[in-house]
Formats: sequence, structure tokens, C-alpha cells
Amino acid sequence: MAFLESAVVVYLRELYYPYGFAFPLKSMSGIVVITEVFRELATLLMLLSVAVIAGATSRQRLAWFIYCFAVWDIFYYVFLKVLLNWPESWLTWDLLFLIPTAWTGPVIVPLLVSGAMILFALVLLTRISSGIHLPVMRISLWITIGALLVFVSMIWDFTLYMQEQSSLSSMFRIRLTDQALSVYVPKRFPWLFFIPGMVFIFAGIADFFRNTQPLNRS
Repeated sequence: MAFLESAVVVYLRELYYPYGFAFPLKSMSGIVVITEVFRELATLLMLLSVAVIAGATSRQRLAWFIYCFAVWDIFYYVFLKVLLNWPESWLTWDLLFLIPTAWTGPVIVPLLVSGAMILFALVLLTRISSGIHLPVMRISLWITIGALLVFVSMIWDFTLYMQEQSSLSSMFRIRLTDQALSVYVPKRFPWLFFIPGMVFIFAGIADFFRNTQPLNRS
């Protein structure tokens, strides 16, 4: 799936960026933009399908979905590096996602998030296989705050741009987002949101790991 996603990007870059990918993005036709959005939705559905097949319970399916999503995202960039020798560095900016609006950030950002997702999924699956009751509310308290901060960091720069140019409501309209991306150039990534968010996520994983240790039955 990661190679398939990378292959689509190779085709798009051959068509729209023959001299190299860079912001601002080239304006695409309406059907291409809509297709891209539904391609992302289709990818999520495929990953969810794998998780549903792999897991026997809702918690297992959640863990497998997180794991599959993270592995897919990492190897997406691995294959882009192999095929296009891109990104040039860990800090190269990329358009990360389009749902519900444009996510942008340095490539290292989704890779760090994916690493945390893999760690959490493996801990979660290990604990589930041990038959341990999972403190869901405790997980939500730490990781939800961290995930929210990380999400905000990824849409922050584009949100500020849309607020300056038009209105916040327009950033959730597909065609207007595409028009904005044709002139938008990322300025600064909000590390002050992202880094605390990652700290919260890793703290949540550590807290979950510490409080779900198997009982010593000897």
C-alpha cells in the first residue's frame, strides 16, 4: 500500500512538478482534487479493513489500525526516497493530508508521529494478548491531549494563512483549499505545539505501560 501511494505521487509529480516538488502547489483540475481526497479516504478504508480482519476485539482493531497506518506512512516516504530521492532532508516541507483541510509540515513530523504510533500499538497489542484490562480513560487523558496538539501543529500554518486571506470556514471547502494551496508557501512550523504534544503522547504510552504490567502469579 505504501508503494502504491508513492507510485501515485510519482505520476502526479511527473505531470505537475517535472522540475521538482515545491510550494506553492500547482493548481489542479477539480476532478483531480476530488480524486485525491477520495484516494485518501480509500486508503483509510483499506487500512481499517486490514485492522478489522486482524483484530478480534475493538481494542485489537484499533491497535492494528494505528500500527498499519504508521507503517504505511513511514514506507511511503521510504519509497519516495528510493524512487525520487525526495525528501532532500528531514526538514523538507510536505503536504501531509487533505482531510478535513490541508496539513503541512516538515517530513520528520509524520515520521516521529508514526514512530510513536507503532510503539503505542505494540504495547497495546502486547497487553491485550496478556488478558490485561486496559485503562481506556487514562489513555485518553494523556494521548488525546498530545494528539490534539500534534494535529493543531500540522494545520496551524495553513490555518493562519487562510484566516489572513479569506476566512476559517473556507479552509474546509475542497476547491477553495486547492486555490489557496496554489499561492500558499509555508512559513514556520509551530514546534511549540508539536514538541509538547509528542511529550504528552510518549508520557501517555509510558503511563499506560507502567500501569498495565502483568501480575506476578508465582
